[in-house]
Amino acid sequence: MNGGPALVSIMRQGSTLIASIHTALDDSELVRFEHDLVAQIGTHRSRGVIIDVAALDVIDSFAAHTLRRIAEMARLRGARTVVVGIQPEVAFAMVRLGMRPAAGGDHVTTALDLEEGLALLETAESGGPPGGAAGWSP
Repeated sequence: MNGGPALVSIMRQGSTLIASIHTALDDSELVRFEHDLVAQIGTHRSRGVIIDVAALDVIDSFAAHTLRRIAEMARLRGARTVVVGIQPEVAFAMVRLGMRPAAGGDHVTTALDLEEGLALLETAESGGPPGGAAGWSP
């Protein structure tokens, strides 16, 4: 991910990391993003992670599985993950790929936008119900 404009950015806001994907990533870039984000969760002792995918007009099965793995690794490190900004076309494609809402902890929480994602994490930290607006699993 060197040279040219940043493909992703990871910022810290309090105990939350906000990762924005700015353009479609190939598989190796997704793996590097996964590694970098999980490493920063530990470095900053993050309690929440928001992954903003609003710039993406497609999410393939590898990207969906990568997001799910990130959420699981974050959970194992004590952080909750919310994916925000899923475009309508992406939602349709995800359903066609067989990614359905899941029960229990085997899902990725989603929210409409960054503001809603932050609110979900705040509710979870203050002892509100776990999960959130919606969840999906590949």
